[in-house]
Amino acid sequence: MILQAHLQRHIKEASNHLFSTKIKSVEFKNTPKNFEGDITVVIFPLSRILKKDLNLIGEKIGTYLVDKSEVIISFNIVKGFLNLVLSATYFLDDFDKIKSDSNYGFFDQKGDECVVVEYSSPNTNKPLHLGHIRNNILGFSISNILQASGKKVYKTQIINDRGIHICKSMAAWQLFGQGETPNTNGIKGDKFVGNFYIKYEKVYKDEINGLQLQGYSFDYAKENAPIFLLAKQMLLKWEAGDRRVKSLWSMMNNWVYDGFESTYNKLEVNFDRNYYESETYLLGKSFILEGLKSGVFFKKKDESIWCDLSEYGLDQKIVLRADGTAVYMTQDIGTAIQRIKDFKNVSAMVYTVGNEQDYHFKVLFLILKKLGFDWANNLFHLSYGMVNLPSGKMKSREGTVIDADDLISEMERTAKKISEKSGGLSGHSDDQKNQTYSTIGLGALKYFILKVDPKKTILFDPKESIDFQGNTGPFIQYTYARIQAILRKSRIDFTKKTTQIILNEKEKNIIKCIQNFPDTIQQAAKEYNPSLIANYTYDLVKEFNSFYQNFPILGASSVQLIEFRVQLCSVVGDIIKKGFGLLGIRVPDQM
Repeated sequence: MILQAHLQRHIKEASNHLFSTKIKSVEFKNTPKNFEGDITVVIFPLSRILKKDLNLIGEKIGTYLVDKSEVIISFNIVKGFLNLVLSATYFLDDFDKIKSDSNYGFFDQKGDECVVVEYSSPNTNKPLHLGHIRNNILGFSISNILQASGKKVYKTQIINDRGIHICKSMAAWQLFGQGETPNTNGIKGDKFVGNFYIKYEKVYKDEINGLQLQGYSFDYAKENAPIFLLAKQMLLKWEAGDRRVKSLWSMMNNWVYDGFESTYNKLEVNFDRNYYESETYLLGKSFILEGLKSGVFFKKKDESIWCDLSEYGLDQKIVLRADGTAVYMTQDIGTAIQRIKDFKNVSAMVYTVGNEQDYHFKVLFLILKKLGFDWANNLFHLSYGMVNLPSGKMKSREGTVIDADDLISEMERTAKKISEKSGGLSGHSDDQKNQTYSTIGLGALKYFILKVDPKKTILFDPKESIDFQGNTGPFIQYTYARIQAILRKSRIDFTKKTTQIILNEKEKNIIKCIQNFPDTIQQAAKEYNPSLIANYTYDLVKEFNSFYQNFPILGASSVQLIEFRVQLCSVVGDIIKKGFGLLGIRVPDQM
């Protein structure tokens, strides 16, 4: 950006001097790799203002820049684009500034405004699965990226801990649990409760079939199956504050919370604040009633309350049932308003939720606007595609999901097998080895998911994700480890100013890629898209490996060249670590 400001000033001077015309701005772009040049001026907009031939404008401005700017050494013109070649001095001076800035790429927080990011938001009737993994690492990563871009960030989740689906697990445990607990069974709490959710569904289907065999209709059987009636009764008792039901509910939820916390620790994600549906589901009711008085909502004959969104090309949406009980929309309205109160100076709220909820959030944001909340214009649904398996879509109630804990363990085992074959960790303690296996396995999983644009559906392939070649986490981690090995062998003063040397094209390309890091962070924050960081890091690694394979580093021809190349390795390693840190991925010093 400093370079662009420098060039913009000179080009404005050139326009005034050469064409007696003032211009307001200049458009730049990166020069394509198949053309000579380091930065390109787009001439088309200038030609409309200057009323001159494209080539004439390019030739005159290019000549002026070579004459007046110390950073431009030559230029060429290709079909309305002025490609500028920058001096080695410019790159080396900028490299010196970068290597001396330990916070390079990250922006200081400005003001007191904050962004609230919601992710995870699980149900307490089942363990976290592969779909939750994408949600968690996506929300956690975008939180890191927003923070690096200069925002104050609060990470939140809302835990769906009430409702008929929770009562289903409770009913099954009451009927078939026989007093067992996660401790007596040796099963992780969320998995223990999840097994009873699956048990409920199996019994429920059997009871429906049994009633149908007795001659009852399918619809009647669904509503009158004994286990469903028990779950429904539990829900009514819970809402009425029944002590025994509340006690059972609290006990089973606490089992699940312990399990969730263990999985979050394995995933290395965390939260600043938890919200619970049992505490928030009534929050929106008062605002619904106020909106009814002001005409934002209307009441139907059965006393249910609705919002008419036809002016936005949508239909009518229920916000409160006829019996006065809340729906999900009621809760989300109240929770959003509560968060504005809880976190002062909220400039934006980001909801990390799958794309099957696109319509829900479109409606939620419109309703909040109709209620008169200006901050509703700054709400964003970070909608993401599903994670599918080669066998098809996962289904929790049928037990056909990939459990998050099992997947993480499997990735670590695979990393161990590959690492043991390479022998790169010989001499390390078992604890050190296990830590590295975890770093590689978890890194492979996270990178495979985060390198894809959030909006796209993913077909998850564990084997492909942990490959040590190509656009994978382990490939990038291995490059980082290789760099650390070089640094351990060298004895270079990293604070020493870079000697003026002749840069080869590959060295210059690496510096140009490093220069793009701050802008990539800002763009990823603007688009809520961690894949920009992931693929930027991969591009940097490709540039480095191309250089590494073609030029000696510690065996370079002069002390000055060795010093520069080792320093270049150090900066590349630092950017890899920072980039992966934004994705929530650790990097190992050895592999």
